[in-house]
Amino acid sequence: MNSIIPPLGFESSEFVVRTERAQRLMKETDLDALLLTTEPEVRYFSGFHTSFWLSPTRPWFLIVPREGKPIAVIPEIGRARMADTWLDEIITWPAPRPSDEGITELTKTLNGLTKRSGIIGLPMGTETHLRMPFSDFKKLQENIRNVDVVDATNLIQELRAIKSEAEISKIRYICQRVSEGFSELHKLISVGDQEKEVFRKFRIDLLHRGADEVPYLVGGSGPNGPTEVIGMPSNRTIKKGDVLMMDTGAVFDGYFSDFDRNFAFGHVDDQVSQAYDIVYRATDAGLKVARPGATAEDLWKAMANILSESSDSKNVVGRLGHGLGMQLTEWPSNMSGDQTVMKPGMVMTLEPCIEFADGRIMVHEENIVIRDGEPEMLSVRAPSEVPVIY
Repeated sequence: MNSIIPPLGFESSEFVVRTERAQRLMKETDLDALLLTTEPEVRYFSGFHTSFWLSPTRPWFLIVPREGKPIAVIPEIGRARMADTWLDEIITWPAPRPSDEGITELTKTLNGLTKRSGIIGLPMGTETHLRMPFSDFKKLQENIRNVDVVDATNLIQELRAIKSEAEISKIRYICQRVSEGFSELHKLISVGDQEKEVFRKFRIDLLHRGADEVPYLVGGSGPNGPTEVIGMPSNRTIKKGDVLMMDTGAVFDGYFSDFDRNFAFGHVDDQVSQAYDIVYRATDAGLKVARPGATAEDLWKAMANILSESSDSKNVVGRLGHGLGMQLTEWPSNMSGDQTVMKPGMVMTLEPCIEFADGRIMVHEENIVIRDGEPEMLSVRAPSEVPVIY
């Protein structure tokens, strides 16, 4: 397993390519600029990487003009870090300034752009949000002269869905470290441990293995398995006959892994073995279909067909995987009706899930990248039978 640590950050050429791709699409859709307000989009075009986004006090803005480098309009507290990126133009205000959180500076910058169409794109659709007070956005709309603001969700999704090899190397690295952690979990835990202690030990272990952080770690245990996909660990003591599911989104240099593993304690119940076999074979079916030209719905159908073989189980999630990268879950979704076409460089999860045995669930998830031909496994494929911990 490759343990070479990818370099932190990216060369400036990476951001040049991203910006040029965006500007080609902007010209095709006749946009004068993109206005971006959320952490992934600001980081995608600038390389600005900080945990300070966890503070909701200050908004941050990035403008991608039709030509030239992006322009940052940010609180003064971020100037030094932003100056370390490839950007040249950094406009700041002394935040917090509740009466005017950068609206004056943002208005002036947008009004100063060269106008061809008078149209600015802003992500407004599914899996987006506006990270600024809505009252400020209304004020901005009133202040920018002769400009229409339109939805740029499709443009941003098209850009971010195709990962560069440098991006994929970071996802591959964290997937491998998490795979190692899962494969050696039996050395850390045993019957009699509390769920919370098990999860704590695993989080610490992943940090030791090279994860920067483990912000997402959910699951639980119970006779035949947990009852929910996104549960938080409790003080419950794990007993013989229990099944534990752990789903983790660990991060390296701002890029996520996202997959789970299941473990039995002492022995494996027949119902558990059967449920595990179903979701494992469903994942295999997804892997066979995950090729350029297939749609997200095709992946869903392939997995759903296997899940439907069991009349005693049902899908309780609604989708069977999704995109992955700078966020734990990204567009598209493996679900009915999603006609997104798979292309080389798209990083996806395959995540069949069923409910069985009086409300218990079995989830199986792998991380892959679409390639010409067979997909590349980023997570190390789970064992074909439920691992047993004593």
